[in-house]
Amino acid sequence: MTAQPSASPVDAHRQKLRAVGVEIAELTSADIADYVELVSSAYRGEGSKQGWTTEADLLGGQRLDGPMAEDMLAEADSQILLARDEQGRAVASVYVREPEDGAAYLGVLAVSPLGQGKGVGSALIGLAEAWVAEHWGATSMRMSVISKREELIAYYERRGYSRTGEVEPFPYGDERFGLPKVDDLEFVLLSKPLG
Repeated sequence: MTAQPSASPVDAHRQKLRAVGVEIAELTSADIADYVELVSSAYRGEGSKQGWTTEADLLGGQRLDGPMAEDMLAEADSQILLARDEQGRAVASVYVREPEDGAAYLGVLAVSPLGQGKGVGSALIGLAEAWVAEHWGATSMRMSVISKREELIAYYERRGYSRTGEVEPFPYGDERFGLPKVDDLEFVLLSKPLG
């Protein structure tokens, strides 16, 4: 009897996502419109308030537009993973950037309000962590979260992320990132060792 090769961690996470009816692929230019709509639905506007990840009470305006998404896609040192459901609808995505000093970056994790509460976000985080370790040799993952998003920070902490003590300013005055509704926004940095 021949031993079956064991699945890689990336394949194992893809299987978890398939089990909840989601397929993952690397974003292409043909996906840009769906990607922008997905990110907007998860973070901004009235529709985002159906889910718990909304930023609509802190920020108005756009979260992402087509040209910004195209710029992200064109980056040589990053990857965007897009999840589609069985009907082909974009339901989740995550952006990862190659490591600096072993630390990859996770950003723009978006799960459609209709897809939240089904384990898709957690499974996608696991896939992103496995992906950066397997493809880029990352030894840790970093991310930045708006400090006022305590529920979201707690969500990441339950998944092994810790506050680093570092903060970054919010880009006030740059409407590409939204229209602040409060004047004390900043980002806290979180980190998690991988492996």
